[in-house]
Amino acid sequence: MRILIIISLCLLLNPLNAQIITDRPDQTESSSTVGKGNLQIESGFLIGFEGEDLSTRQILAPTTLMRYGITKGFELRFVSQFESFKILDKSFQGISDLEIGTKIQIFQKEDVNTEIAFLSHLVVPTGSPEISADVFGTVNKLSISHSLNDNIGLGYNLGYDYMSEGIGSLTYSLAFGFGVNKKVGIYAEPYGAWNDFEDFIVNFDAGFTYLANQNLQFDFSFGTGLNQKMNYISIGASWLLLNNSSKE
Repeated sequence: MRILIIISLCLLLNPLNAQIITDRPDQTESSSTVGKGNLQIESGFLIGFEGEDLSTRQILAPTTLMRYGITKGFELRFVSQFESFKILDKSFQGISDLEIGTKIQIFQKEDVNTEIAFLSHLVVPTGSPEISADVFGTVNKLSISHSLNDNIGLGYNLGYDYMSEGIGSLTYSLAFGFGVNKKVGIYAEPYGAWNDFEDFIVNFDAGFTYLANQNLQFDFSFGTGLNQKMNYISIGASWLLLNNSSKE
């Protein structure tokens, strides 16, 4: 509740927004692609704890998403990260499995405030022995967003993940984004999953972005579990490398 009050006060002070559209730091993937010939690198550091006594520690240092625009509405995506785990008195670390995927924008019109995109990643078991799932998997999301006005946006994802065992998991997220001024944006978001159609997970996160210049944006976020013991904090940055020769 305090977060929503702070956000509302910020909106009253200065309702402007001019952020780089990224897929971090929230859990909701944007419905926009990076544009033909453009390269966007989104990287960050995260530390999180989970378990009944929060004894399991996870560090991602760094996690990196690379997005390259093949056409105006079609991008290639690569995800890789270095992970470190500590469970009680045991610890292990290494490179996670590589994710290779695409995002396809399937609906966008200038006179309509709704965008729709579909995202799909193939998880390839290339990671370090103690980190890799040792099976192929897939991550899929339908991403929808609405521009409510010049400084308020709503985005949500519905997804299905499958890792070659069980029946897979349904995922969901709902992000409210607010422009504080030309450089600062704030978001709040419930998200979670229905694992194997048995365990329903509900989490919440929030954070902000700061636009340093037209090609560089910093972010900070934190999250917590609402029906499980979990919390994390994260910082990151995104770089947009424009293809100035592109007309699209």
